[in-house]
Amino acid sequence: MSTTVLTTARPEPATSEERSRRAVGRIPLSRIVGVELRKMFDTRSGFWLMASIVITSVLATAAIIVFAPDDQLTFDNFAAAIGAPMTVILPMIGILAVTSEWSQRSGLTTFTLVPHRGRVLGAKLLAAITVGVVAMFIALGVGTLGTLVGSAIAGVDPVWNVSAMHFTLIVLGSVLGMLFGFMLGLVIRNSAGAIVTYFVYTLVLPPLLGLLAANQRWFADLQPSVDYNFAQRPLFDGNVSSQQWQHLAVAGALWFLLPMAVGLRIVRRAEVK
Repeated sequence: MSTTVLTTARPEPATSEERSRRAVGRIPLSRIVGVELRKMFDTRSGFWLMASIVITSVLATAAIIVFAPDDQLTFDNFAAAIGAPMTVILPMIGILAVTSEWSQRSGLTTFTLVPHRGRVLGAKLLAAITVGVVAMFIALGVGTLGTLVGSAIAGVDPVWNVSAMHFTLIVLGSVLGMLFGFMLGLVIRNSAGAIVTYFVYTLVLPPLLGLLAANQRWFADLQPSVDYNFAQRPLFDGNVSSQQWQHLAVAGALWFLLPMAVGLRIVRRAEVK
């Protein structure tokens, strides 16, 4: 009787080419963020939307120099004039950063190249925040130049009445406005619908809630915790108390974090055509 010995064949060692293929990891997040930033400038509408940040800042500064009295040529007034168009432009950038994948029908390509939609959305969020912060520093530079030029023309001393903390709070408020637009883009996924919703939220809802607070005492006490626009105002005033931070946190959870979570879930499960 003969005995048969079974041996297990060992796999051959991988070649250098196979090892290099295995070593290739996921696309780095920094590269995805760079692509998303480039996509914000590639289209004609995106380019002019970004350019409008500088254009409106210069126009607002020029308007203050030409029309404001000499005693109003302060850095605070220049910052307020520049910040007004920023509150409209930055949320539009946040909206279009998300909805462009659906309105321009590029989502299928994007999510095929990077199947993990969460990484793409995270890169879009980082790109939008980067643009928002850079835009505010551009506004700071334009406002500083406007204060110097306006004071020189009027023959008065420049007034720097915005502290570093005040400017930081203004940047935070502006970025929160942009992120609110980003959230609307996730939930609605349509550029026109998200933009209309944003204007209804910023132009129609605040007067109605203010009227309700003026006539109903119970809502006047509740408004700081349920009105996100109202809770954000102290950021632009430059002085936020601990209670106002709490109001902002509660209102932000209701109007921003909860819808953002819903929008992320929808986008990660929605069929892309």
